[in-house]
Amino acid sequence: MKKYENFCKSVQNLKDIYRYEPPYDSVVTAGLTGLFEITFELAWKAMKEILTNQGIDASRSGSPKQIIKLAYKAGLIFDEEIWLSALSARNNVSHAYNESIALDIIDKTKSVYYKMFLGLQEEMQNWI
Repeated sequence: MKKYENFCKSVQNLKDIYRYEPPYDSVVTAGLTGLFEITFELAWKAMKEILTNQGIDASRSGSPKQIIKLAYKAGLIFDEEIWLSALSARNNVSHAYNESIALDIIDKTKSVYYKMFLGLQEEMQNWI
């Protein structure tokens, strides 16, 4: 499953977020928020692929929010609220020029979202 493989590579790359500490320069800030965004995009698309392969037809045309809700209902993810928070953060990446928004995304990725992605990666192994 290509989407799953790409997601796993992205999670591996996202681990580098722990190599950087504030204060971040603008290039590092853009890079770290970009890594989060890419990983999130690959995560929900991999969830969609797995759910579709499992015969959950509603996932075929779902938005990220719908896929998160379906994945939670199916047991692919275990904390819907954290995933919805990550979706909100992903939607805010376009405002990462605002330093406080960017720092919040980086901080939450380090404290919550990276572990969330790892949990999904582990659970996906049981589904494929």
